[in-house]
Amino acid sequence: MTAPKKNTFWKARSKHGRGKIFETPQILEEAANEYFQWCLNNPLYETIVQSGKVHEVPKMRAMTIEGLCIFMDVGSSTFKDYCNEDNESYKDFSAITTHIKEVIRTQKFEGAAAGLLNANIIARDLGLSDKQDIDHNIKTDPPLTLNIDGKKLNL
Repeated sequence: MTAPKKNTFWKARSKHGRGKIFETPQILEEAANEYFQWCLNNPLYETIVQSGKVHEVPKMRAMTIEGLCIFMDVGSSTFKDYCNEDNESYKDFSAITTHIKEVIRTQKFEGAAAGLLNANIIARDLGLSDKQDIDHNIKTDPPLTLNIDGKKLNL
């Protein structure tokens, strides 16, 4: 049986739409801290052969917003919603999302500065660049003119 036309059953709902995955900024902060700890506890490993022996060397795992979203099982667009301080529903989350982004940026920058992460990749990711203006125009002096037997030769 279908609902009658022009019904107002929707007004009887206790809330409209799906609820937030993280109800409070503190819950989001706890989830982010779990991700940060997981990154520290789960380094990447590089296999090195030295003197005929194989060694597994732990390498720093770079923290990323995408990795955080995967860890928390949310889409990156959902995290952007939490970052949007203009949205009244997520205004209270602004301070913690800013802190999360600062922790991730600092970890990558310091890891690259210490040589623990690939500096070129991290610099691109962080939007850092060493720009140099190179002028490709060749500036030449005016042509040299020689006068030989009344004839002008331009060199």
